[in-house]
Amino acid sequence: MKLNLRLLLIGLVVSAPILSQPTWQVGNTTLTEYDLVTGVQLPWEILWGPDDFIWMTSRKGEVLRIDPASGNYTVVLEKTVMNGGNGEPGMLGMAMHPDWENSPLVYIVYCTGSGGNGIEHLSVFEWNGTELVNEEGLLNLQAGGIHNGSRLLMLPDGTMLMTAGDVGSSSNSQNLNSKQGKTLRLNLDGSVPDDNPFPGSHVYTFGNRNSQGLALGPNGIIYSSEHGQSSNDEFNIVQAGGNYGWPNVEGFCNTSSEQTFCAENNVIEPLEAWTPCVAVNGIEYYNHAAIPEWQNSILMSVLGGLGGQYERLSVLHLSDDGLSVTNEEQYFSSFNQRVRDVAVNPSTGSVYVAFNGTSYPGSGPNIIKEFRNEAFASSIAAPSGDLLALKLYPNPASESLSLSWNEPLQDASFEVISYDGKSMSSGKAPSSTLVLDVNTWAAGQYFIRVSHAQGTMTRSFQVKR
Repeated sequence: MKLNLRLLLIGLVVSAPILSQPTWQVGNTTLTEYDLVTGVQLPWEILWGPDDFIWMTSRKGEVLRIDPASGNYTVVLEKTVMNGGNGEPGMLGMAMHPDWENSPLVYIVYCTGSGGNGIEHLSVFEWNGTELVNEEGLLNLQAGGIHNGSRLLMLPDGTMLMTAGDVGSSSNSQNLNSKQGKTLRLNLDGSVPDDNPFPGSHVYTFGNRNSQGLALGPNGIIYSSEHGQSSNDEFNIVQAGGNYGWPNVEGFCNTSSEQTFCAENNVIEPLEAWTPCVAVNGIEYYNHAAIPEWQNSILMSVLGGLGGQYERLSVLHLSDDGLSVTNEEQYFSSFNQRVRDVAVNPSTGSVYVAFNGTSYPGSGPNIIKEFRNEAFASSIAAPSGDLLALKLYPNPASESLSLSWNEPLQDASFEVISYDGKSMSSGKAPSSTLVLDVNTWAAGQYFIRVSHAQGTMTRSFQVKR
């Protein structure tokens, strides 16, 4: 009875604002849009954890653990990272140990140092139920100001893949003595698997420029997304020992010099390539009943060009055998926001998308949005989360805005920030309800951040005139 009441309360909290939420049509499926977390800098990896929470790395050096029911999050790790996370290096890829119940371990890639002395660390941390502790370093690489990779992917055979960029030096990619410009395969203790294609080496593939997406698809197929230079972003199948051509080949083998190199080096061509570059990023295989139109597809995050174009979530529909892309559909480009990564709720089939703002390499306010098929989600019992919930009304507001939470907050403070980064109001938050006078505020988008003893919650709202 207690569990049923808890799920009912979560349902009430979640479903109350449905009528005011934007919706998106995907064939016959309606997706409702929610802002889960707003104002984090900058979400790089988001993944659904085995504890039914969303885990996120911030390029600025934090790991967040987010309750998908309320959006309440806690910071479970903080690291000092290269250049303060400004630019491309910082805290990057993350993966969970596949036997979480017995080995609650989290694998994280992050960069430290500066200039030519940067180090890219692959470390494993223990989860003690509150924070990540007892760091153990597994592998160190050179870090650069650009092209560090790095996604992680657990494989069914108990090994792990790690993408490593060429750190801006393209000659690294064809050099098998360098770990840069590669996909690496490791045992979970950091050692080299006995069956790696190059004995004694972590190298699994080479000739890569800067792969920043990895996903496991049907029939054990591994997919990657890879940044091109100015042309030929790639979507690849990862094959052991494969040469992917960079810097001698960009995209397909379609010039005379590329064809010669491809023939001599058995280069693996991409399934798809995009010219000019659209900046492909995090990918996830989708085959959930919640969105039947997206079944057997790769969801691919697209950051877009430096001029502010191409941003979207691409849905790459696969053939039945997974060996080719039959067509591409594009969604969410109207946000004009760089799309960094995507995650899937295995229970509800909801899709979570991390947006990095409008400019390179990232700008505020940075939002993680959920796109949910309410009809499907309401038919199942969603995973339980914290019952903390922040509600605000009316939205849009014109004169005043009321905020309330269904449980008393301890040591709470708040700040309201405009989408262009201006702090509008701040102070100590009362235990239950806060009323803001927005009568003099300019029309536009804002968000509130409420920090309290149990974590942090955010909500976006609009002021209209």
